[in-house]
Amino acid sequence: MSCPRVLLRPGGPDFSRIVAGMWRLADWQMDGKALLDYIDACLELGVTTFDHADIYGDYRCEALFGAALAQAPTHRARLQLVSKCGICLISDARPTHRIKHYDTRAAHIQASVERSLAALQTDRLDLLLIHRPDPLMRYDEIAHTFERLQRDGKVLAFGVSNFSPAQFAALDTRIPLATNQVECSPLHCAPIFDGTFDQLQPIRVAPMLWSPLAGGRLFAGDGALQTLLAEKAAALQTTPTTLVYAWLMALPCHPLPLTGSRRIEVVREAVAACALELDHQSWYEILETALGHEVP
Repeated sequence: MSCPRVLLRPGGPDFSRIVAGMWRLADWQMDGKALLDYIDACLELGVTTFDHADIYGDYRCEALFGAALAQAPTHRARLQLVSKCGICLISDARPTHRIKHYDTRAAHIQASVERSLAALQTDRLDLLLIHRPDPLMRYDEIAHTFERLQRDGKVLAFGVSNFSPAQFAALDTRIPLATNQVECSPLHCAPIFDGTFDQLQPIRVAPMLWSPLAGGRLFAGDGALQTLLAEKAAALQTTPTTLVYAWLMALPCHPLPLTGSRRIEVVREAVAACALELDHQSWYEILETALGHEVP
């Protein structure tokens, strides 16, 4: 069982279909050896893409990952590093921030990249995303900054996260975007219906999906959806986690779901979904149960 690789966009970066999300890394309380063992286990499964953001873990996660990666320098050539910037949190690590805000100005993007490269102990990011739409963002300024970072070899490809279709299109006309990373799960189906995925499919851009298990809420309790997922998983001789990942990957926009667990077994279950095909009506059964009503 090995995770396949996909292009985010024709001519774009080549990533693992399942992406290891590092959002909660600081909460995992792994020492350097344990984290390196986790990275090794992911690589053995073919999960070579690791998703970060400058703000994760109160601005600490990238440095934790970089310190572990430094123990095995040859690993850098085997994996892809994704990071995000643009959200500015109130934190002791950023004493100049008086209020939570967004900053997509050239100086902030450039400084964020430099800090991420230093924290991750690498010379390049494989993909940089603008983390959230900024009401004050100037698309031309962002595009020019991206072009400069790419020309300098510091970032190989660019994308966005949590952008609406209109916001994605506005920046994509200035510089080709590799992805839009959005929240999607059976408990958060908005991108399926609001045009986010419809926009990406014709231009063959694969979205990345954060919180595919709804932060664990998907399996909490014993409601109709939990019962259905358990029954369907048992009938297919798999697990509910694998079933949910397969349900998401059945979307024709070819999404790349993120994991978010320190347990390598969860990563393994996600990878197993790459080989699981749901029949058409079973997919709609899950959708209908998640929505709480039949499709219109």
